[in-house]
Amino acid sequence: MVTRAEVPAAMARFFFLLLLTLFSTAAALKRSDFPPSFLFGAGTSSYQIEGAYLEDNKGESNWDVFTHIQGKIMDGSNGDVALDHYHRYKEDIEMMHSLGLDSYRFSLSWSRILPKGRFGTVNPAGVDFYNSLINGLLQKGIEPFVTLNHFDIPKELEERYGSWLSPEMQEDYTYFAELCFKMFGDRVKHWTTFNEPNLMVKLEYFSGKYPPNHCSSPFGKCTSGNSSTEPYIAAHNIILAHAKTVDIYRKNYKAKQGGSVGMTIYMRWYEPLRNISADHLAVSRAQSFEAPWFLDPLFFGDYPRQMRQILGANLPKFTKGEKQLLKNQIDFIGINHYKTLYVKDCIYSPCDRDTYNGDALVVELAERNGIPIGKPTPVANNYVVPSSMEKLVMNLKQRYNNTPMYITENGYAQISNSSTATEELINDNERISYIRDYLTYLGYAIRKGADVRGYFAWSLIDNFEWLSGYTVKYGLCHVDMKSLKRTPKLSAKWYSKFINGYKQIDKTSEEYPKQIWAEISAWTSCRKLNPTNWNNEVSMEAWFYELTDGGTDDKVKGLRSLVILVIWANWRERNARVFQDKEKRMRQLVDDIKDEGRLWVRAAHAPEIDLLSYERYWRSVTLYSSLYL
Repeated sequence: MVTRAEVPAAMARFFFLLLLTLFSTAAALKRSDFPPSFLFGAGTSSYQIEGAYLEDNKGESNWDVFTHIQGKIMDGSNGDVALDHYHRYKEDIEMMHSLGLDSYRFSLSWSRILPKGRFGTVNPAGVDFYNSLINGLLQKGIEPFVTLNHFDIPKELEERYGSWLSPEMQEDYTYFAELCFKMFGDRVKHWTTFNEPNLMVKLEYFSGKYPPNHCSSPFGKCTSGNSSTEPYIAAHNIILAHAKTVDIYRKNYKAKQGGSVGMTIYMRWYEPLRNISADHLAVSRAQSFEAPWFLDPLFFGDYPRQMRQILGANLPKFTKGEKQLLKNQIDFIGINHYKTLYVKDCIYSPCDRDTYNGDALVVELAERNGIPIGKPTPVANNYVVPSSMEKLVMNLKQRYNNTPMYITENGYAQISNSSTATEELINDNERISYIRDYLTYLGYAIRKGADVRGYFAWSLIDNFEWLSGYTVKYGLCHVDMKSLKRTPKLSAKWYSKFINGYKQIDKTSEEYPKQIWAEISAWTSCRKLNPTNWNNEVSMEAWFYELTDGGTDDKVKGLRSLVILVIWANWRERNARVFQDKEKRMRQLVDDIKDEGRLWVRAAHAPEIDLLSYERYWRSVTLYSSLYL
């Protein structure tokens, strides 16, 4: 029989153990959970940040031309100045160094190095710029991770022969790539041939949203193009250009330079809309038109069987010699992951095929029965589904024999306009939660044997986000677009602290409770509540017992409420889909705390709950759950 006197002690023990569990969950993500050689970094690309678009004999690129056409970019902006990285790269390197980044992923501007492709001469100023950038990174202990092509190409090649629709582009690309190996390969050990070529050809030749704006009905309204054939012709030339580039590197440079060459693919994760065989098959088709479209040829020598069955003669064929060249022509896989969506079958069910994966005979949806697939973000159809990171990586592990992988892009977007306050952009708690949770699930995949060797947050700084211009912000660091001043956001500070890590203490040691308290006492709201004397877990438990023994002090009530708040916020973060409506979440939270008789979240400084509006209180919950869990 339990006496009344024993109840407070039992409650104290319960709260202590529960908080201990929450702390263990919160502290589960540590730098030490990843291999010592694992690279943590951030990324950008040339057109999105460099500016200086015609300076020092740089040639025009396709994006220089495109962004100067009225109405193409949401806010009417362009990359003429961008973030002026061309002149401020030293400042940006210092910023990376202060964050403690292991590596920096960036791309080379083809038109800055070869303004007219192989039909012109090398631009010494462009070469000097990238030499200075690479050397500056290495001097600060930051490893360069270089992308040879990130969407932008010399205008000359588009006008001369239609760029990727012509086999000639393979020759231009390999000429450029080998030139880069010669000039920079003694210091660059990680090369990526292309960034998101699967997304690029769809946007350029399927929906026609990117230059050269080729498409056909029903997938877009363009003045020229054929959505049924051109995306696959362009992809065919890109795949062969990659294979030839890897062949050149392995034969002529690898032995001396010791680097590796991979390709970065844009990868969505798909779930079946309905638990029926048709939608499960639709998921398989959608996936085939994603990463395997480009990766299967580079591992197995040909396109996925499902693509061949659906597209027939519209899918180009590799010759016998090309198939031999293609096999195993990739050293690592780069993964750019942002989206998780439902997929519905369009073979046996009536639907309008979408402009991204329509040829797979599917339609992509973000909701099932009115419930989003994950927690919404400011960007349409971008939902937070961290578990997809683990699923995606494990899928690639199985399909491609656990070839080394890097998460080359992953990030959270903010939306900005002329009225958005700088403080709102800098206090990016949602980005902290996003990166933390996706890294957590990436860690699960690694512990299951996936050979993942690095993670690059997108992006280092707010930059030009293609069709969205400067209205979408992915950066860890804020940029004032008038002064171009860089300011680290809260996410940058969190990421830096995470990368630097801290000493792991054995949970069985007497030091473990002290580590727990060190973390708890670091919380702003608990700084005035330190116990005066304790040495071990027993004394900490005794202190919690005192707090739950009917005390009337506001600080006691405040901490008890804070414990409940932390418990609820932790649960809410991991069950975001349960409460999609903000007001419902608020009322549920307030009711939960009132049910426990805790009307305060005022540990040392916070105002009383019933004096807070739902909106202010929601921000408070987000702050606690993002920063303190």
